[in-house]
Amino acid sequence: QVQLVESGGGLAQAGGSLRLSCAASGRTFSSVTMGWFRQAPGKEREFVARSHWSGYSTYADSVVGRFTISRDNGKNTVFLQMNSLKPEDTAVYYCAATHGGGGNLRSLYDYWGQGTQVTVSS
Repeated sequence: QVQLVESGGGLAQAGGSLRLSCAASGRTFSSVTMGWFRQAPGKEREFVARSHWSGYSTYADSVVGRFTISRDNGKNTVFLQMNSLKPEDTAVYYCAATHGGGGNLRSLYDYWGQGTQVTVSS
């Protein structure tokens, strides 16, 4: 079992930055693929970024060049640095984890956090 707790959401102005954190329980964090998803009101939950356990990262096209995913295996934590925020980034952001390779589909992740709200004003 992996338990995930997100933090760092809040209100930002367009063009601003926020940094999300996701703390994971368990002793095998270094072998876990971590992902970030988001869900805006009335929309499906969508992939944002992934940190594969082997070290590489992937991103949704909509956030490339603006968002950066990183991880600290010593602290069992994954981060999402969000820069140049846009109003369309407004959503609840969810941290997810899997012992597999993950990907951009919700179904590929086994564990989910409760989510943290990010609101970007214009």
